[in-house]
Amino acid sequence: MRHSLPIVSLCLLASLASAADNELSDLEKKDGWQLLFDGKTHAGWMTSSEKPSKTPVDDGCINPHKCGGYMMIHEKMWEDFSLQFDFKISPKCNSGVFIRTSSLKPRPGKDVGFNGIEVAIDDTKTAGYHDTGALYDLVKPTKNAMKAVGEWNHMVITCQGHKVTIQLNGETVVKADMAEFEKPNLRPDGSAHKFDVAFKDHPLRGFIGFQDHGSPCWFKNIKIKLLK
Repeated sequence: MRHSLPIVSLCLLASLASAADNELSDLEKKDGWQLLFDGKTHAGWMTSSEKPSKTPVDDGCINPHKCGGYMMIHEKMWEDFSLQFDFKISPKCNSGVFIRTSSLKPRPGKDVGFNGIEVAIDDTKTAGYHDTGALYDLVKPTKNAMKAVGEWNHMVITCQGHKVTIQLNGETVVKADMAEFEKPNLRPDGSAHKFDVAFKDHPLRGFIGFQDHGSPCWFKNIKIKLLK
C-alpha cells in the first residue's frame, strides 16, 4: 500500500527548496548563490552617478524610477555569472537590466548605457529588438515570454565568456555569442544597430544595473552565482 507524506513533511520539503522574498534557500546557499539585495535597504547599491538612490526601497523591491541616475547598480563588478531576479512592470513601462557596464563615466555625447549591454524590459507583446528579453537593439528574443502588467516575472541572465543566455519565466529566449559582433554598428547578419561598439572587444567584466527610463519597475530576489 502506498503511503503519502504527511502535510507537515511536505511543507518542510517546500521550505528547504524555496525561500522567503530576498532570502536564500538552503539549496541556493549550498549551490553557491549570493544575495545582492536584502529587501530592506540599498546596502551594496548606488546610482550609476555613484550616489545614494533618491527612491527608497519600495515594498521589498528596488525601484530605479527617479533614483537620481541612469540606473541603480550593484557596487561590485562581475565577470562570469548567472544572475536571477524577479521583476514586475508598470503600464507602458520602459526599463532594462544592464550587464558588463565597464565604466560609470559616460563617453562624450553618450549615456552610460553605451558602456554596457542591456536586456530590455518593456510593456509590449511583440518579440523584436526592443522587447522584453532582447539584448537591446542587438538580439531579438525567440518569443515574448513576459507576463501581464503587474504580475511577477522571473529572469535568469547567464554570462560566460562571450556567451550570453537569457531565460524568462522558465523559457530560454536568447542564446547569443557576442564574439560574433565583430564590427561597430553591425549585427552578425550585416544589419545595423545603434551602438558604435564591436562587442567582441567589449570588456567581459562590469557592473550590473537596473535602468530608470521614465517608468516604475520593481526588482526583488536579486541573486548571483559566480561561474568558473
